[in-house]
Amino acid sequence: MTVTNSESPFNKINKFFRGELLPLLADLRLAILLLLAIALFSISGTVIEQGQSVAFYQSNYPEHPALFGFLTWKVILIIGLDHVYRTWWFLSLLILFGSSLTACTFTRQFPALKAARNWKFYQQPRQFEKLALSAELETSSLNSLLPELQKRSYLIFQEGNSLYARKGIAGRIGPIIVHASMLIILAGSIWGGITGFVAQEMIPSGQTFQVRNIVDAGPLGAAQVPRNWGVKVNRFWIDYTPEGGIDQFYSDLSVVDKQGKEVDRQTIYVNKPLRYQGVTFYQTDWGISAVKFQFNNSPVFQLPMAQLDTNGKGRIWGTWIPTKPDLSEGVSLITKDLQGTLLIYDVTGKLVSTVRTGMTAEVNGVKLKILEVIGSTGLQIKADPGIPIVYAGFGLLMLGVIMSYISHSQIWALETDGKLYFGGRTNRAQVAFEREIIEVLQQLKTSSSQTNTAESLV
Repeated sequence: MTVTNSESPFNKINKFFRGELLPLLADLRLAILLLLAIALFSISGTVIEQGQSVAFYQSNYPEHPALFGFLTWKVILIIGLDHVYRTWWFLSLLILFGSSLTACTFTRQFPALKAARNWKFYQQPRQFEKLALSAELETSSLNSLLPELQKRSYLIFQEGNSLYARKGIAGRIGPIIVHASMLIILAGSIWGGITGFVAQEMIPSGQTFQVRNIVDAGPLGAAQVPRNWGVKVNRFWIDYTPEGGIDQFYSDLSVVDKQGKEVDRQTIYVNKPLRYQGVTFYQTDWGISAVKFQFNNSPVFQLPMAQLDTNGKGRIWGTWIPTKPDLSEGVSLITKDLQGTLLIYDVTGKLVSTVRTGMTAEVNGVKLKILEVIGSTGLQIKADPGIPIVYAGFGLLMLGVIMSYISHSQIWALETDGKLYFGGRTNRAQVAFEREIIEVLQQLKTSSSQTNTAESLV
């Protein structure tokens, strides 16, 4: 009768995890390789514009000639370089790097901390020979050593004629905190990539809107889009320099609930966004949406203005205003900014007049008065729930780095056969530790000589 001892699937998996997978994940070379890959793709996400339209990439990354010989709009869209931080492969790199950090923490850092917390007494003089710093004193004792170590904030353990002392255990905890903080940063980045979104809106002054034009979002990003409140653009205006250039543009925004009640109000400009319930509104662009005008004593009319194609030679907006009810005659109105200067052209393309806001011009037998040029604000709207987590991780990272610079110093002593054997080691700041050891030895020799002098006088 033959008995076979088959191993359970659970034991096989456990053996594979501990024997092969865990050492592979904890390999420092793998961690460095993953970190370099994450840094490389992060740089590409900074250099290549994110979340733009297909037409944008076709215009800026054509196939002929291809950038660097291979980077075209098709490559960018297929690989996902237009939304690097939300691609499955980038998130997979973050998860794999986090797994490597976790494996390294449990296989190296925790055992190192456990070894540092345990104390071991030296019982034989030969054990001191392996220490980088050691000494043999014939006239000192453990009792004279204790106060010197206490003055230097050592934690002391004593058993009979043996002594062990240590300080700076925080230096061993520091690397663990660094690893934990990096895991928190990775978790925040992954959570932000999954749940965040980016939207863009161009809203005329006076209108209320809800975020709808989503240009990039994670798998759970739709849940972060605000549904129970909107934003009203009370006013948009531009400050110009004396030379006529744009100095700054502003948007007076109000956050309103479903009933239209204002719950928050702020004026935003470039580098000063509006933040509300985890959603941030940035001032990024502007445009001209409409013009208000009047014929003679007629009611006030409003017509939209569209941006015209200038082949990259500047931005201008225009509209056509009929001057007869049957639309048989009219004029074209052109402007380039919100300073109020408008150009009026007839049907033949001839410049008829130049007017400013509040002025009147006679065209086709009627008086045309320009009342207002209505601007529109370009907003970029972002939500990234992972940002607080990332900030907390960076704060913890700074703490861990500071703790990692604390030296973990250990000292052993043994009193036997009328001699005191003394030695120690440290993991960093070797020169400072050597000076400390020398000072302790000098104090021991001084106190020993004073004791011998006192005994001889007696």
